[in-house]
Amino acid sequence: MVDLHQALAHLRSGRWADAHDLVQRDDPPSLLAAWLHGILHLQEGDLENASYWYAKAKQNFPGRGTVDEELERFESELRRT
Repeated sequence: MVDLHQALAHLRSGRWADAHDLVQRDDPPSLLAAWLHGILHLQEGDLENASYWYAKAKQNFPGRGTVDEELERFESELRRT
């Protein structure tokens, strides 16, 4: 399992490619890694890819919020694990 805290730190620091590289290494992807992968694609505006990863994460894509809201939800869930 990849270090999702590190991937999140990369994302928060504006290092999108580094965050993306980390989440891609989780194979098969955990639900949390898939969700963060979806948020990354949401942030870049690739909604088709984001929707795919949200489905993998068992998250409701049509009901998603802003990227910041999604990151807050993700961080809250990550703290629980």
